[in-house]
Amino acid sequence: MEDGRPFCPHCRAPQIHVQVAVAEDAGNFGTGAEPTLIPQASFERAPTLEHVLFDQSAGTRAAIKAGVVGIFLGIIPFVGIILTGGLAVYFYRREKGLVPATGIGSRLGGAAGVVAFAINSLFLVVRIFIFHAQQQYIDGLLKVAQALGYNSSDPDIQAMMHNLVTPSGLALTFVFGMIFAVLLAAAGGALASVALRRRTRS
Repeated sequence: MEDGRPFCPHCRAPQIHVQVAVAEDAGNFGTGAEPTLIPQASFERAPTLEHVLFDQSAGTRAAIKAGVVGIFLGIIPFVGIILTGGLAVYFYRREKGLVPATGIGSRLGGAAGVVAFAINSLFLVVRIFIFHAQQQYIDGLLKVAQALGYNSSDPDIQAMMHNLVTPSGLALTFVFGMIFAVLLAAAGGALASVALRRRTRS
């Protein structure tokens, strides 16, 4: 163990230093010499077990796999992205045999949501600008607006939809869309962690 390291690099156990003042050293009894000092006990807080055991590379692989599957789950509105976050936790558990803590599961789910949203966004941009599917995209947005109760024939609504096809409009849509996707996927990851922990205990 190197000096100055607070924790063991392998097992993460804290180094323990003991310092005890001895009134009279056995070898210096009655000589008037200074007492021998042994380092006093110093305990530093170790990371939680879940953080120590969490494998970053396994977590990355789980998030990527779940994100790829999430491309197909995206056909289910809202629920698909929640399932994507839950799948990240499931894939991690299947590889490592451990259920991550709720906070870590939430981050795994959020990472999977980023992967799924990024791939879907790339396909959408290619469709719009390479295959000139702007009108199809606008028609899809108008259907969504109509389902939400808006009048799709309203000129203002149509103008707003056309603005969303511009590069700046797409960038704004992607920013808000990614935030929404990450929040839903993170919730899915947290729920999956809780559910898998309960199942393991039972």
